[in-house]
Amino acid sequence: MSNPSLKRVVSGAVGSPSPSQGYQTWNAPGQPQAGGPGGPPPMGGFPNQGMQQGYGQPGFGQQAYQQPPVRSASSYLDMNDVVTKTAISILTVIVAGIATWLLLAPSDAEIYSEGNGAFGALTAAAIIGALGGFVLGLVISFKQMTSPALVLIYCVLEGMFLGGITGMFEMVYPGIAVQAVLGTAGVFIGMLVVYRTGAIRVTPKFQRWLAAALVGALVLMLFNLVYWLISGEASMLRDGGPLAIGFSLLMIGIASFTLLSDFDLAEQAIRRGAPKKFAWGIAFGLVTSLVWLYIEILRLLSYLRE
Repeated sequence: MSNPSLKRVVSGAVGSPSPSQGYQTWNAPGQPQAGGPGGPPPMGGFPNQGMQQGYGQPGFGQQAYQQPPVRSASSYLDMNDVVTKTAISILTVIVAGIATWLLLAPSDAEIYSEGNGAFGALTAAAIIGALGGFVLGLVISFKQMTSPALVLIYCVLEGMFLGGITGMFEMVYPGIAVQAVLGTAGVFIGMLVVYRTGAIRVTPKFQRWLAAALVGALVLMLFNLVYWLISGEASMLRDGGPLAIGFSLLMIGIASFTLLSDFDLAEQAIRRGAPKKFAWGIAFGLVTSLVWLYIEILRLLSYLRE
């Protein structure tokens, strides 16, 4: 899911100009250079002494004008930076999730003796990870330049959330975690192919449609949360029925399209010469989209299992 603050910065991030030979005086074809032999006198009648071939003022030496510093090629963002930072972020989520699952998952004996209470540790980890990730995600989204440390902490919190949720689902539906991971990876690869082939182009109209869809999804999720807090039961959007299956498919579709927006942000940042630190912001957006996509696929698979 793309970072709106990063989009604003990328829109103004341009590469520094390459070194040039200075600003040259312009003359019409066939016209002698001002101040040269046979040519008109220099502007203002001043002699050419003290003027340089580039831009200058009468009586000022070469030090009067300095070109802006030129950034080295190694300071610009490239695709290797995006791939590396994204891989590190996803790996952090996976390691944190597996660690949470293995360390906090109850044994069969605990489940037999305590029932649902045996899942208390996994539930606590999922809640802490979800709330912490949500707050930190807002902080990262409104920062102009993303901090690598914040992104990695966010990935750890998301890993805790996924580890807790996946552990509970796996106890009820054995094998569902592997299916959800394979489904998420398949959608990611499929959307990358769609983007690279240009089958769906990320245009301003597409971005407006996606923003409206995200707002609608957020409203429906808030409705489901409020309904659960009041009634203690899942709403018809999450009760496993036909409407819930359709709603999960819709959420999977929207989450998939956010990946296209993330891919486009990465390409635009590279093309405009953004600094290398932008790779962490792009990684943050991709991790957010993948976490949402994984959760929705996990829910859908649980509905189909029932």
